[in-house]
Amino acid sequence: MDPGPRAASLRRVTLYAAYGTNLDPARMAERCPHSPLQATGWLTGWRLTFGGEEHGWDGALATIVEDPIDQVFVAVYDVTPEDERHMDVWEAADTGLYLKTRVRVSTLTGELVVWAYVLDAYEGGLPSASYLGVLADAAEAADAPADYVAALRRRPCRSIGL
Repeated sequence: MDPGPRAASLRRVTLYAAYGTNLDPARMAERCPHSPLQATGWLTGWRLTFGGEEHGWDGALATIVEDPIDQVFVAVYDVTPEDERHMDVWEAADTGLYLKTRVRVSTLTGELVVWAYVLDAYEGGLPSASYLGVLADAAEAADAPADYVAALRRRPCRSIGL
């Protein structure tokens, strides 16, 4: 049975959970123009942290680690294969710096199984103040709760000159 031209034009998409700078819808529109925002929600049982200070040009890099009593605000995008390849390069997943892992996100309409990038480096080190500012601005742009954004802005950061 021929599925017809409509079926041939459908593209496979996967769900991606953005928790760092990719929370910013404008940034994601530039990086992944074919991948619309589907929802926002919480990655329960995980926490935002930083690591791989030796890999970052300006301090430690954002990542997530499992933590049974914490949660991370995320934006979920339907990512096309083309945009996924572009994101892998942008996030250095093509070099192995970040790995992909499947996680569950709780949204207002239910749970979604998605993938997220996780840093393949030891946890530790401090991000720069400017990087934390970009993360907080991205969370604010994604309509994260005000207390979540404020907590990002209050996090310890790397001193100038270190």
